[in-house]
Amino acid sequence: MTRASELLNDADHMGRLLEGYRPREPQLRMADAVDAAIRSHGTLLVEAETGTGKTLAYLLPALLGDGPTLVSTGTKSLQDQLFFKDLPVVLKALPVPRKVALLKGRANYLCPYRLELHQEEARFLTRETAEQLQIVAHWAGRTRSGDIAELKQLPEDAPVWPWVTSTADNCLGAECPRHSECPLMNARREAQEADLVVVNHHLFFANAALRGEGVSELLPSVNTVIFDEAHQLPEVAANFFGDSLSTRQLQELGRDSLSEASSNAIDVGELNRRISALDKACQDFRLSLGEQERRAPWSEVAELEAVREAGQALREATSELEAFLKPHAKASRGLEACARRAWEHLRTLENLLEAQAPNRVYWFETFRRTAVLHGTPLSVAAQLRAQREQHPCAWVLTSATLSVAGRFEHLQKRLGLDEAETLRLESPFDFKRQAVFYAPDGLPAPSSPGYTAALSEAMVPVIEAAEGRTFFLFTSHRALREAAGILRQRLSYPLLVQGEAGRRELLDEFRRLGNAVLLGTSSFWEGIDVRGDALSCVIIDKLPFASPGDPVAAARIEYINRNGGNAFRDYQLPQAVLALRQGAGRLIRDPQDTGLLVVADPRLLSKGYGRMFIDSLPGMTRTRKLEVVKRFFDYIRNR
Repeated sequence: MTRASELLNDADHMGRLLEGYRPREPQLRMADAVDAAIRSHGTLLVEAETGTGKTLAYLLPALLGDGPTLVSTGTKSLQDQLFFKDLPVVLKALPVPRKVALLKGRANYLCPYRLELHQEEARFLTRETAEQLQIVAHWAGRTRSGDIAELKQLPEDAPVWPWVTSTADNCLGAECPRHSECPLMNARREAQEADLVVVNHHLFFANAALRGEGVSELLPSVNTVIFDEAHQLPEVAANFFGDSLSTRQLQELGRDSLSEASSNAIDVGELNRRISALDKACQDFRLSLGEQERRAPWSEVAELEAVREAGQALREATSELEAFLKPHAKASRGLEACARRAWEHLRTLENLLEAQAPNRVYWFETFRRTAVLHGTPLSVAAQLRAQREQHPCAWVLTSATLSVAGRFEHLQKRLGLDEAETLRLESPFDFKRQAVFYAPDGLPAPSSPGYTAALSEAMVPVIEAAEGRTFFLFTSHRALREAAGILRQRLSYPLLVQGEAGRRELLDEFRRLGNAVLLGTSSFWEGIDVRGDALSCVIIDKLPFASPGDPVAAARIEYINRNGGNAFRDYQLPQAVLALRQGAGRLIRDPQDTGLLVVADPRLLSKGYGRMFIDSLPGMTRTRKLEVVKRFFDYIRNR
């Protein structure tokens, strides 16, 4: 049988499919390693830095190997890119035909039943939502996949989506009267017949945590599971192996119960009373946690009288709705599902308010109108090890950032994969020629109140030398807002600020303008691919240590130290190194790219641990002088 590395080494064959293709040694090594893991049903961690070509290096062995493959990506946008852009090329390169499928979580697919239900109840919707409902209804008559990503006319956060998609809570499954035409069920059927299925981490772990998202029927027959952007797995897994409940979920339960009851002979007036009581209890509970949006340990507020009273009222209101729905559950499948949700939400709410389970951190977050309670496990290693043992197929985990100073122990320990094979492949890019690393001199300590102002002023001549074309990345929203206020007065280039428009809209505008400065926080540190001249400078304000005020990070730090470890060495420092590598990775995305990386934090050079950050970055030309930065950009312009 043809091996993947043989195809990748055939420049004539691959060159007909990919313009400018040439074999790359790291890509060939990765393809052979993935092929070996698939054949032996082994576990492999591959760090493939930018430019390696890791996507082809795992897709080709997977499609040439035996048995179905599940490929899980970090985001839905990467999932779409893999399926619609990368896979068509790979399929043309194969000597044998293969069938592939795309599978997303249920909230990404139109639910014909809920669309029909809410069209009949449109009088309960706002004018904006009712208008959007008509747009969806028109599209529903044309779509084949039912994937809401097709409907570009509506934004991702359009208020209509919860009304025309389902959740694990409100899906009627096989009992749904529109089951035969359900886009989600059709996508799952296609996935069961495919040689390779592209999912995402959230969908994979929803299944692993028994959340009924439809991967469970795929896993037993899968020969290989491949995780791309695998550095995200510990956090994603922790979210799904924990518990959470929002006041919005409870309010949606009330709305869905009323919609289902309207077509059944039950006391709608009494149901309305209980839903109104639950809605008020949700609002009161949100208010009891303070006006500000925040993330904090539950222990900070659990004993406050207002919070205890609001929590008890919320528990009672949920219990009363559950008690009303229970005897009516047999009236229809929809009411049965609502009764089951009410019981499950009540149990979860009680567990989260009591906060008693060991080795979990209980915390909450508040938004403008919603509060969310969480119970997050401090470690997911045991659960992930059990998943690996339960499905003894090949597991391949890959990302551009898995190691810290060349070592994989940090991630292996967090994922419970101590025995995995590891492979580290450096980027083939010539960073010494393509990029300069600038650590500015003379800035105050990052803890100083004047740090962000001083940094913003120091970066004005750097941004001017780059003629805009800059990502300015921050470790906090507060620093971003302060810098935005200063730079608006000091720069003549277009300034794009996270929070003033959607992420996709900001990126599209950044690419279109060609000389913009984009200010972003964590969501812009990874998964962003801007090639060419539009991005020539990446500035990182501080070493990205997790905030000590983050309740999950704080609990993990305490847990590690309490059990004889060193949380700074074993958790905080490795996590910060991986985050910095992700941010720095935005700069050079192509063999022709050139640019400047600025890591402004003085601790990089003043603290002993700074060496670990420096050793983990690509081997760029280094400088502390602004004059060198200016000469570098003059050189780029005059080439």
